[in-house]
Amino acid sequence: MKARLSHTTARLTAAATLAFSMGGASFGLQAADITETAKVISATPILEKVTDISSDCGREQPYRPTARAPEPERSLIGPIVGGIAGAILGKQIGQGHGNVLATAGGAIAGTVIGDQVGNRQSAAPPPPQYVEQPCRRVETTRDMVKGYTVVYRFNGRDVITTMPYNPGPQVTVGVSAIAETR
Repeated sequence: MKARLSHTTARLTAAATLAFSMGGASFGLQAADITETAKVISATPILEKVTDISSDCGREQPYRPTARAPEPERSLIGPIVGGIAGAILGKQIGQGHGNVLATAGGAIAGTVIGDQVGNRQSAAPPPPQYVEQPCRRVETTRDMVKGYTVVYRFNGRDVITTMPYNPGPQVTVGVSAIAETR
């Protein structure tokens, strides 16, 4: 009877291992008749290297000093020529005392306009110039957990199976009877 019992125990253990590792429903297996817990001896992650590929197409701004550039020296030619031209045009207008006022007004207006024309400067600094960088391929490799190789002890025997998650300190084992073919 003892030999028959250990033979039955071995079959139950094999059935439990097969039912557990195959998801229970494959190959015509039924749901477990009995469920028990088994102590997990080890759970080792199954790692797979995954490579991610991307492109880096950046724009870089060239170095621009933060200190303000010194002001260029202003030209005196524009205001002088403008003042003379304004005075000549102003002299053409009016008579007597009005002629003097028109000449002075023309000289002043000509000086201001001549200064602006002779010393043109943009009010805002030029926009930054960007340097186009060629695209480069960036590869990043990382480890990804695909599952766990689990060793558990059931009925005094160590059983190895693969699971999609880490089961923790114990695992539930389904035990079913197998019909014997003779």
